[in-house]
Amino acid sequence: MEKLTLEDLLLKVEEYNPLEVEIVRKAYSYAENLHQGQFRQSGEPYISHPLNVAYILADMHADKDTICAGLLHDTLEDTEATKEDIAFEFNKETANLVDGVTKLAKMNFSSKEEQNFANTRKIITSITNDVRIVIIKLADRLHNMRTLEFKSEFKQKENAMETMDIFVPLAYYIGAYRIKSELEDLSLKYLYPEKYKRIEEIKTKIEMDSNHCLEEMLKTINDLLKCQNIPHEIKVRTKNIYGIYKRLEQGHKIYDIHDLLSLKIMVDNIANCYQTLGLIHSKYHPINDKFKDYIYNPKTNMYRSLHTTVFGEDERLVQTQIRTFDMDKVASFGLTAYWDIEKGNARNVMQEDLKNKYQFFKSLIEINRIFADNQEFVHQVKAELFTDKIYVYTPKGDIVELPKGATVIDYAYKIHTDLGNTLVDAIVNDKREPVDYVLKNKDRVRVITDTMSYGPRNEWIDKVQTTKARRKIIEFNKK
Repeated sequence: MEKLTLEDLLLKVEEYNPLEVEIVRKAYSYAENLHQGQFRQSGEPYISHPLNVAYILADMHADKDTICAGLLHDTLEDTEATKEDIAFEFNKETANLVDGVTKLAKMNFSSKEEQNFANTRKIITSITNDVRIVIIKLADRLHNMRTLEFKSEFKQKENAMETMDIFVPLAYYIGAYRIKSELEDLSLKYLYPEKYKRIEEIKTKIEMDSNHCLEEMLKTINDLLKCQNIPHEIKVRTKNIYGIYKRLEQGHKIYDIHDLLSLKIMVDNIANCYQTLGLIHSKYHPINDKFKDYIYNPKTNMYRSLHTTVFGEDERLVQTQIRTFDMDKVASFGLTAYWDIEKGNARNVMQEDLKNKYQFFKSLIEINRIFADNQEFVHQVKAELFTDKIYVYTPKGDIVELPKGATVIDYAYKIHTDLGNTLVDAIVNDKREPVDYVLKNKDRVRVITDTMSYGPRNEWIDKVQTTKARRKIIEFNKK
């Protein structure tokens, strides 16, 4: 890979915001000066790392404060610079972002482990103040994972595990699928090198074998859309290596993976998404139970698209994903797509949407409020948020996200405190179930309440998975 230069970064920024080129140049010179004489384990001058981080951010069309913070992200930790210096040279916003990504100093802790838990908490909770801090951390982690070959084997595995535990879920929650997929693949490469290599070979072979089928479908769908004058773009995608690994570990056969091969079809508006779906079904037989409408029923991280798996040429299963151009930006970059869509107001829209539309956000605030101890906080976040999830339906068809193992009690409290406090029974998939029934993916849940009921029992505490349910049960019983 060619070495990245300052000019590469400035050209990238100029593509979408020429007015910010000079401030980015200044931040680079400032960081280069501060990191003078420092080197990475690869032997490269240290500035190569912040430069790459800033480039990853510029690729997402990040604002100037975020890119400058990407260039300066290690200055408070590794140089003599202070937060006040950065605020004076740039602005308060940039200084806050740099401070947000800076690790807490060793002197404040009695052990390395204690320091690690505190820093993990700082990263996770920074999303509640400014999501851009998490985005910079993800860019930082991505470049560190790309250059992990220079670390010892122990460090490689340690970094890969931490990436899977903390950074992959964070990327998922903000919808940054591109970063998530690359982090997963890079982690797998160091955790299970043999399995990674084998799946990589299988993936390459599948791509070669499927070439004819995908080319034929691409041409056919292209012609269908042209005939209807639907503005469009089509991309071919193969599932990432970690995604294939996960399915194989669950016992699936390689050709049973229905979304192994995908065609991503972008059109200009929602009406044309549905017209495109009809055109594809008129030409290729769909598998009925593999159709999903995430446009009018988005995923909990705001991913929107139509998914349908069809029988393509050569008897191959091909998933087609149909969405608008803006939905595609969100599908690839998550919240970071707002830099492109909302321009100058992006940061505010990101925070507003996080608060109002993302279910995990309220749960995170709840966990942060309840757990004062850093180790307990991290443990609960991993158990409740960064774990396998289930998605169940309310009677109106809204999707509720819960940790695997959650019960009807968790569901009721997630909807509303009064619902949990008056819960007596539930109807799950048209069948009556007790309150401690463990919910499964795609269950349809209707809660039965009774205002004259005794209220939540103390023993319910052992039946719940979520912090909110546990807190509300304890509060009720204290009264």
